[in-house]
Amino acid sequence: QVQLVESGGGLVQAGGSLRLSCAASGRTFSHYCMGWFRQAPGKEREFVALINKSGSSTYYAASVKGRFTISRDNAKNMVYLQMNSLKPEDTAVYYCAADLQYTVVPGDYDSWGQGTQVTVSS
Repeated sequence: QVQLVESGGGLVQAGGSLRLSCAASGRTFSHYCMGWFRQAPGKEREFVALINKSGSSTYYAASVKGRFTISRDNAKNMVYLQMNSLKPEDTAVYYCAADLQYTVVPGDYDSWGQGTQVTVSS
């Protein structure tokens, strides 16, 4: 497992941007696929974005495709989520997660961060 710490959340107006960061511990970060998920109050945790081990392949939920970009820097043990054109419905706690599989299913992930709150005002 890896330990994950998210940062970069906050309050932003609709149409604005935020960049989330996720710092991973351990020397085997490049062995893991990384995902971003989010959970709004009263809702289940949902998939947002996914990146493979090398960063050569990404996949997005339909609701964020074209607005969000996931990236990683294996030399720095970091994964990022650039969020543009934010909408009030993007308001949620955002989590990064790590797994050996390239999967969008939250239950498949073994390692999770503590989450960072993103609030988009209208």
